[in-house]
Parts: sequence; C-alpha cells; structure tokens
Amino acid sequence: MAETFDQAKMKFSRIVNSRSYTRFNQSPNADGESSHVEVKLAVDGEEEMDGTEQEHVQSDTYTRSSRSGPWNKWRILVWVGGVLVIFCVGLLIGYSVHRKSETASFAQGDVTKCDPEDSPIQDFPPNYPPPLDWSDLVALLNDKLSSKAIEDKLSEFSQNVRKAGSSADNKLADNIHYNFTQLNMAPWVDEHYVKLQFPNSSNPNKVFFGAVEIGRPKGFLAYSETGRREGRVVYANYGELSDLQNKEYRLNLNGSVVLMRAGKISMAQKVMNAAKMGAVAALIYPDPADYRTMSSNAEIYGHAHLGSGDPYTPGFPSFNHTQFPPAKSSGLPGILAQTITANMARLIFEKMGGEEAPKRFKGDFSGYKLGNESDKVTIEVNNNLADTKIHNVFGVIKGYVDPDRYVVIGAQRDSLTLGYTKSTVGTTLLLELARVFTELKKVGFRPKRSIVFASWTAGDFGNVGVTEWLEGYWSSLDRKAFTYISLDDVVTGAGSFRASASPLLHTLLEKTLGKVKIPGSSSSLLQSYGSDFLKPMQMDDGAYPFLALSGIPSVSFSFVSSSQAEPFLGTDMDEKTHPYLLTNKKVVELSVFAAQIAGQMALRLIHDHILKLDVTKYSDVITHHVKAIIQRVDALKNDKVDEIESLSTKWLNAAKSSYGRAAASLNIDIGNTDLNDMEMCRIINNRIMKVEHNFLSPYVSLREVPFRHIYFGNGWQTTTDLEKYLGDVQENKTSLNIDEVLNKFALLTWTIQGCANDLAGDIWSLDNEI
Repeated sequence: MAETFDQAKMKFSRIVNSRSYTRFNQSPNADGESSHVEVKLAVDGEEEMDGTEQEHVQSDTYTRSSRSGPWNKWRILVWVGGVLVIFCVGLLIGYSVHRKSETASFAQGDVTKCDPEDSPIQDFPPNYPPPLDWSDLVALLNDKLSSKAIEDKLSEFSQNVRKAGSSADNKLADNIHYNFTQLNMAPWVDEHYVKLQFPNSSNPNKVFFGAVEIGRPKGFLAYSETGRREGRVVYANYGELSDLQNKEYRLNLNGSVVLMRAGKISMAQKVMNAAKMGAVAALIYPDPADYRTMSSNAEIYGHAHLGSGDPYTPGFPSFNHTQFPPAKSSGLPGILAQTITANMARLIFEKMGGEEAPKRFKGDFSGYKLGNESDKVTIEVNNNLADTKIHNVFGVIKGYVDPDRYVVIGAQRDSLTLGYTKSTVGTTLLLELARVFTELKKVGFRPKRSIVFASWTAGDFGNVGVTEWLEGYWSSLDRKAFTYISLDDVVTGAGSFRASASPLLHTLLEKTLGKVKIPGSSSSLLQSYGSDFLKPMQMDDGAYPFLALSGIPSVSFSFVSSSQAEPFLGTDMDEKTHPYLLTNKKVVELSVFAAQIAGQMALRLIHDHILKLDVTKYSDVITHHVKAIIQRVDALKNDKVDEIESLSTKWLNAAKSSYGRAAASLNIDIGNTDLNDMEMCRIINNRIMKVEHNFLSPYVSLREVPFRHIYFGNGWQTTTDLEKYLGDVQENKTSLNIDEVLNKFALLTWTIQGCANDLAGDIWSLDNEI
C-alpha cells in the first residue's frame, strides 16, 4: 500500500510541477540490482535528488525512493487534489482530441444535417454562430448593400483617366489590393507583360480628303496597322457583311477606304469585314442618328483586334518568362483603322459624290453618297506599340465544404477615357460586394464554395488582362471555376434591361430578377422589364473569354436606355454627367440593383447543395441548331446537289437526343439524392460543371482557334459556321465540298455526344445508341 501511495504521489508531483527532466537509459548492475541514478530536473531553483530504483522503468520516466514519511491528513488532501487534477487534465485532453476530430471532419466537408434547398446543410462546431436560412441571407445581403458607400466610391474612382499600365491604373490596383487586405481576403496580384498600342503624342494620326486635312482625331483603334494609305472612299453603312456584299449596290471595296458608322457590330468586326473585301483602310464614326445625346466632336476609342488578349501571344499567356518566336493573332486585320468624330464624317460626306446611298444606309446627315472613283481619302496612323506591364488583382472568400470550387466576380478597372460607366461603376460594385460578403461571414454565413473577386486591366484593348489570366492558369481553372459574373457596363441607361449568358445560367438569372424588388413597389425587376432580355454574347463582352475560351458558364447584364444600348461607351463622354442625365440621376439606385443581381446569383451558387446550373437549357440550344442544319441539308437534297445524298443527319440527331436523355437523367438523379450525402452531391456537381467545358471542340488548336466553343465560339468548328456554309451552297455562293462537310458533321456530332456521355456520369451509364 505504501508503494502504491508513493507512485501516486510521484505522478501528482510530476503533473503539478510540470518540470522537464533529462531522459536516460537504465540498465541493471551485474549483481542484479538497479543502478543508482542521479536526475537533474530542469526547473531553476530546485535541489538535486537522489534515489534508488526498485524496478526497471521506461527511459522517459523517473521514480523516487520507495521510502516515505508518515502519512497525515495534509498528505491525503494533497493526494485527493492530485487525483482531481489528473481527472481534469484528462477531460481537457479528451475534449481537445474530440475538437480536432470535429475540425478535420468539418474541413473535409463532413455534413450531418440537411434541410431543404433554402437552408444550409452543415452541422458546424458549437462555437460557430447558428446557420442562416436562405431568406435571412438574402435579406442581410440587401440590407448590407450601402448606397452611400457606392456613391462615395463612384466619386473617388471617377477622377482620373486610367490607361492600362499607367501610374493611375497601378495606383487604383494598389487601392483595391489594400481594400482586399483590410477585408482579410488574402489578396494576390497577377502580372503580365503585354503589347499595347497607343497614339503617338508628337505625331498624331491624320485624315485627308484629297489635299484637304479633315482632322487629327484623338480617338484611335488599338492594333491598327501603321503607315499612310490612300484609296477611293466608299460608304458602307454599319460595315456588316450584308452591307458589303449586297450586289444591288455594287460596292467595289478593293483598294478602297471604307467609311462606316459605329454600332450594330463591334469595331473590330467592321475592320475585319473591310479587310476581307480588299480595303486598305477603315474609318469609323458615330452617326447622330445612333448617338443623339453625343456631341458632334466626341472622340471614340476602341481596338481593331478581332479576338481577345494580347494579339502577339495568341493562345498562350504573356508572362515575362515565356519564350516564344514572333507571332500574330489571326484576328489582326492588317489594314489601317481609325475613328473620327461626327463632324469629320460630315465634312467627308459633303465632298463625296457617286450614287445616292440606299435608304437604310442613311442617318441624320443631309446627304449620303456611296462615293465615286475620284473621291480620294488618305489616312495616316502613327500609333506606337509598347511593351507594358499590367496587374490583375484578386481576393478570395474561401468555402467551407468545397473550397476548391469557386465563382468569380470580375470588373474592368482601366479606361482610355474617364470611363465612368465602362469601369468606375463595375470596380465600385466589386469592392462593395467584397465588403458585403465579408460582413455576411461575420454574422454566420458559411459559403459551401469559394468566391473570387477579380479586378482586370487592359480591358479597353480587348479583354487583355482577363484573357491572359485565363491562358496562364488554364489547368488551375479547368473544372474548378464554375461561373463568371461580369460587372462591366452594368449601368449605361434606364428604362430597359439586357443580359447575355450561358444557357446554364438562364434559369438562375430569371429567378434572381424575379426576387429583386423595386423599392416602394411590389413589382420585381422581372415584372418591370419583362422576360425578353437575353441577347447573344458578343466578342467584346467582358464575360466572353470565360465562356468561349475557357468553357466556364458566364453572365453579363446591364441597365440600358430604351432607345439605344451603348450611347457613349468608349467615348470621351463617358464621364459622370452623361450617364446621370440618361438615367435621370438614378446611377446609384441602378447600381444597387446591379449589386443585388450579381450578389444573389453568386450567393445561390455558393450556398446550395446542388449547383444552380440548368443543364436542360442546352437541350433547347442543341435542338435549335440541329434542326437548322437538318433543314439546310434537306433543302440541298431537294435541289439534288451533287454528292449530298452521302450526307446523313441521323447521327447528329442521335447525339442531340443523347444529350436530352442525359440531362433528364441528371435531374432524376438529383431528385433521388439524399442531400446529406455530400460525396454524392459533389459527384452530381462534377457532372454539371463539365457541360460547358465539353462544348469546347477538342478537334481544333487552342492557339489557332482560341474560341473553341461550338455554339458561342468563332471558327469553322461552330454550328453557325456549318449552317452558313450549307446556306451559301444553297444560294450558289460556293460549291459543296462533301469531304469538308462530312468532316464537320463527324466532329460536331462527337463533340455533342462526348458532352452527353460525360453528363451521364459513370461509364456503365453512357448512351451507346449512337
């Protein structure tokens, strides 16, 4: 018994004193007795101790002599206290181990609770705030959005021109980085070294009619060819192919300078169309009929690259360490291109002769002629191509369940003018949404997935910053970034609403508009603006590279004027006064609406168990295009075009049906899934996330055809290209090359079928009917 008490006292002494000691090995002496050892304790002020061991002990323990003094009440109290301390320490250790286990389980997405769609599903540790349901979350989002904060930021960011790579642009990037840092968003910066083109300040661009100088425009088109060209001036309306190819007007553009008005299509498309028709130069002006609120001396800015990103590193990123031979994008037109003011265009029209222009070509000038052989115009472009270092800035709020899956919200911050609506509004909303989502976390919101906030630069040169980032981090983004929400140009007017989006986002966008209420009214934005707001996404859209280059579902939207969509973007009138006039001083109010739309869409995507991407919407898109192709093939067969009988639409139609079945099957699987099963939810989400990416044709070179999407891309792999080719054959504009058509049919069929198979899921679930 004495020995037992001695051992207990020894353990108690070790725990209470919490002293370290010298480790040693003990071996028995030759006579079989334990060796006498001296242990030096590491606590200062303690005396040395001697003792003989009665038994062999572990090398990291020590014992005192078994001899003990008399047992008294004080010693019993100490012993009892020691037992209590040991008990308490055991409890603390047990709790610590249990908490670590909970934390690890939580980090891996271990979920034990599952409510309906509108409520969170995680069972978080007890020291976390209680989870928020969906209605509370939306109410908090709307409540925390501050119109005062938006107004203050709009004022702060609207003071200076911010040319990409300039000190003003870099200063704003530092400001954004600082804001993200203050919000604990672990910000980082992405650098690229790109080629940008700017006017020559000492040698301005010039336009002449004969020997008369028309003007020296300050506006310009980046990536124009440089030099001096002369040619017969020809007026070609908006520069659409239908304007240039119509035999009725007999426009001979070979060797000409084509005069076109802005609008309808991008300036890069206008210039490329003119180049294809043999023109040597292109002039673009804003006609008063299309820009009624714009000054006749307003300068316009843009770029001539029919593509996005640095045109001198097509298909790969412009990092400083990248080594590559000289290269040019096929989207560079190779002709001179220049913008002019409305007044300069008026002077040219007054001097032009030739036939009267068709009625649909006419705007608000007194006379429009097509031009004759003696009308010579000379263009001189002296732009400089400059190697420029640019910065994209990012911040992130990490998810708790799937942190490796993320929504990206982005905005352009650079501008060749003051860019109030072009970049100031979007940058303001980017920072405001970052602040609001951070505040939501503080009150208990735990996003399942991550949300990345991105500030892009060099957007005015053709989405250079965003495209270089996508090209540079292709493998890191592939099937991880599942949605992009663009904040560019979100307020350009009032009275109407328009949006461009991947079909996967159509349902979510419409439902979100139905939830955003107009203050002081029971009406929603959807009820106010109607459901007919979707427009095709254009190449100069800030969301386009995500969709057509990277296969990431994307959306952009804007409040616009009822009569005209973009009356001043890309002009020197894009400053505070003009948009406030066009919106009846509702810029801040409309900005709050825009923030609610983007915020609620992002919130839905990072909150729900299953991603709110509607795969059935692509069934309609596929059906529409396949039907159009089949109709054209049937028309050619009716016309008995040579060799067309060998072309069958059976397999293309079968691929369309395969996708429809796979989409329907996925919805059945979602309905039958226990949302408590987080692994199954992740598997289903993986199937959904692959859809957009799988519509990128695997049969074309990324460098030669960067926009590989078969529905929204640009190139021979698209369904629209095949439809157009068959239409041209029907109209006798070209002859049928059956091998080329068969090849396109096969590759298009297997792109759709491959997407259907991936959507179906497991290898044993694939559709083998084709």
